[in-house]
Amino acid sequence: MKILVSNDDGYRAPGILALRGSLEGLAELTTVAPERNHSGASNALTLEMPLRVTEVAPASYFVSGTPTDCVHLAISGLFDFEHDMVVSGINHGENLGDDVLYSGTVAAAIEGRFLGLPTVAFSLRRPASGEPDFAAAARVARLIVQRLLAAPLDRTMILNVNIPHLPFESLRGFRSTRLGARHRSDRVVPATDPRGRQVFWVGAAGEGEDDGPGTDFHAVAEGFVSVTPLQVDLTRHAAVEPVARWLDGIG
Repeated sequence: MKILVSNDDGYRAPGILALRGSLEGLAELTTVAPERNHSGASNALTLEMPLRVTEVAPASYFVSGTPTDCVHLAISGLFDFEHDMVVSGINHGENLGDDVLYSGTVAAAIEGRFLGLPTVAFSLRRPASGEPDFAAAARVARLIVQRLLAAPLDRTMILNVNIPHLPFESLRGFRSTRLGARHRSDRVVPATDPRGRQVFWVGAAGEGEDDGPGTDFHAVAEGFVSVTPLQVDLTRHAAVEPVARWLDGIG
């Protein structure tokens, strides 16, 4: 069994180091992660320039590209062996609801799914203050991966796992959830660079809007580990026929 470990916070991030440490002994591990932070990169794939791969430790590499680049390279020819699973994270910050459309952490897992492997993404909710402690999230990651190895799910399913920032003993358990949704994000923040030119910062993400029972927002807020099964198909299937009727007579 060979597991590919990746993330979007960069190969030196404490979350990926905690994740790899937690998985030691379960399988042969290979880390391929971005050289720097690529939070918010979504599924971006680098097509206009070559990618460089650097080995920084045995079976640990960084790539001059996005999380999707990392997983794509690792599975599509970087090595002379095949991986059996992709595990992404542990992200510094939750990936709830709409976040999955922007998250590089989830994108790394999605790329693994595109290439035919079972995948799971782990994210730790930001603490109210201070630095994050990944110890509990690492223990959760080991438990989830152990379960996947012992009782595999449908290979087309992507698991998005969000962990409250609590000691392991304070976690209330695991909940299977659906994605919630956030309020509209804050307005962009104008600023001035050192040369007096105007620049803008993207505004903060909105708080939970669809965040009631059954959602990932609610589970994490209540102290549960949220496990959301994702799929790649974004088709609104119930609307296919209504849209077909709407298109009648065009042209």
